[in-house]
Formats: sequence, structure tokens, C-alpha cells
Amino acid sequence: MGLRANTESARGLRSMVGENMQRSSRKKVVLLAAVLVAVVVALPLFRGGERAAAKSPVAPAEVPVKVANAHRGDLELTLKVIGRAEAFSTVNVQARVSGQLQALLFKPGGRVKKGDTIVRIDPSLLQAQLDQAQGNLAKDQAQLDNARTVLKRYQPLLGKGYVAQSDYDTYKANEGIYAASVKADQAAVELARTQVSYAQIQAPFDSLAGAPLVYPGAQVNANDTSIVVLNQLRPIHLTFAIPETALADLKASMARGAVPVTASVPGTKAPPMSAELDFINNAVDAGTGTIQLKARYANDDDRLTPGQFVEVVLPTTRLADVVTVPVVALQNSPLGSFVFVVNADGTVQQRMVTAGPSSGAQIVIEKGLAGTEHVVTDGQLLLADGTRVRIVTDPS
Repeated sequence: MGLRANTESARGLRSMVGENMQRSSRKKVVLLAAVLVAVVVALPLFRGGERAAAKSPVAPAEVPVKVANAHRGDLELTLKVIGRAEAFSTVNVQARVSGQLQALLFKPGGRVKKGDTIVRIDPSLLQAQLDQAQGNLAKDQAQLDNARTVLKRYQPLLGKGYVAQSDYDTYKANEGIYAASVKADQAAVELARTQVSYAQIQAPFDSLAGAPLVYPGAQVNANDTSIVVLNQLRPIHLTFAIPETALADLKASMARGAVPVTASVPGTKAPPMSAELDFINNAVDAGTGTIQLKARYANDDDRLTPGQFVEVVLPTTRLADVVTVPVVALQNSPLGSFVFVVNADGTVQQRMVTAGPSSGAQIVIEKGLAGTEHVVTDGQLLLADGTRVRIVTDPS
């Protein structure tokens, strides 16, 4: 009985397995048929797409670039050097009379105007000397007036014999002595008056005052004690040096008229300052082979302070009727320098050129350009001969 039951169980299991295999086979057949149908349907569509693609080729993409115009005209070559701002004039204010410093009438580090009284020295002693000189003058003037009156009275008596000639000569001599005394007294009064005026010191020009070197209460000595340093900053000088090799071209520029100079403070974004060359030293420094120059800047905006570094640019030579392009347009290759020129059809041409001297952001093209072309200034890395481009501009 047990063997029969096992046999029947085995038969049932084989029957179930057979049914499952049949179901799986039917599913595979159905799936395969669906795939074949999809391929048959898609094949004509794919072939049609290939034919459409063959008939309509994709246009190459345009490369965005920036361009600038080549220019023909005159060009000033420039020289860029580092210099310093320097006070247009500096005065070390000293006392011209001795005495006690009474007051400082300026603000340290503040501005003073020409003619402003900035220092006052105690004038008591000087005023006393003036009063004494005026007293001596008054005394001698009175004696002179008396001598002239006596001489005038005795002159007609001399002809009548009422006055001796010796007495008359004495009166005449006294008049001369008193006249000389009056002149000496007048000079003494003028000197004393001048000394009193020196007790107040006025600013010689519009300037900026430094820190006081002495303070009220201190004793100052004539032509010895420094009180304050004044710097004239409006205008101000830009002091710099150029190589002696550039001196001849600079003199030629000066012969044509005033030489403009531009200056800027390194590290700032402020616009350049416009100055004018007004001094060339009278000798070249044999040690450095340079010569010192100075340019005058109005400095009304107080942008410069003495001792400050400045970057100075000045013209040296004028080139006539040359072709220039921006420096960034020039490219280099093993075969030489070249620029990309934009053609009328929107493609670019690689044009070999011969570069010359540069000035600022412009460079001279000695050969290769006529001066009417449009050259690429940005985007050259993606370009080759014949590349189609699209010109873009910076947003305004």
C-alpha cells in the first residue's frame, strides 16, 4: 500500500511539472511573437528616419565671439613708470625774532590759507623797543626843527654883520647833525616796527600744516627754532625717473607742445588723474642711467598725499598713419603672430601679421592688415579657418 501511494504521488508531481512547462513555453512563444512584430513595425520607420537625416544635414553651431575694429591713424607710444607724489613746495616755518611762543593759531594736520596768521610770539619786548625808537626820533626831530629855525633867523643878520661867521657856521653844523640823527632814528623805528610784525607769522601759501614742533610757552630763537612744516598740496608734484634712452623722444614731444601725463594709484579703481609735465632735471644720474622728471597735478580732489606711490604714463613718440588693434586680438603660433578676421559671410579667416610696438591696450600691426577689418578679441580658442561665428557684445 505504501509503495502504491508513493507511485501515485510521483505521477501527480510529474503531471504538475508538465503543465507548468507547457504554460512557460506558451508565454515565451507569445513574447517572441510580440518582439518580432515590434521589429517589423519599427524597421520602416527607422529607415525613413535615416533617409530624412540624409536629406537634411545639421548646420554647424556658430561660435560666440567679441570683435573690435582695426584702426588706421596716429599713435602715441607711452612709457609707464612708478613714481611718488611730492609736495609742490615745503616750508619749515621758523621764528625770525626771539621771544616766548604765545599761541599756535592753526589746527595740526589742517588746512591753512595764504596770509592766515598761524603763529604768535609775545611782542611785549619788541613793542618796547619800538616805543623807545619812536621817542628818540621825536626828540631828534624837535632839535632839528629848532636848529633850522635858529639858522633861518640868523641868516639875514649875517649879511648885516650882526652875527659872527663862526657862530653861523656852528648853527649850520648843528642842523646837519640833527638831520642825520633823525634819519638814523627813522631807520631804528622802521626796524623795530618790522621786528614787531615778525611776532606774528603768516602762511606763505595755501597749505596743509603738520604737527607742531614746539608749543606755547616755549622760548624760540630767531632763525633757529622750527615751529611747524607746511606742505603745499594744491597743486602737487608727481616725481619719477625715465631711462636716458627715452629722453630724446620726450624732448621731441615737448617741442610739439605740453606733454600730458596720466597717473593712477596702484590697487585702486578710481579713474586716472590728468597731469602735465613741467620739469626735467638738468643732469642724468650716472649711477642709474635715469633722469628725474616732475609732473604737475591740480589735486583739487585731494587724491594724492606726499610720499604716495603712483603709476605714471607719459607719451614718448608719435607714430603716424599706422594700423592698430587691441593687444588681446593678437595670437601666437609656431609660424608667427596672427589675428582672426571676421569675413562678410560670418566666417573667420586666420590672418598672419607682423606686430610692432604697443601703447597701452593697442598694438601696431606693421603688415597683414589694412585698417578696415573686424578682428576677434575674445573666443579665439574655439576658432579655426572658416569657423562660423556669432558676434556678441557686453551688456551695457
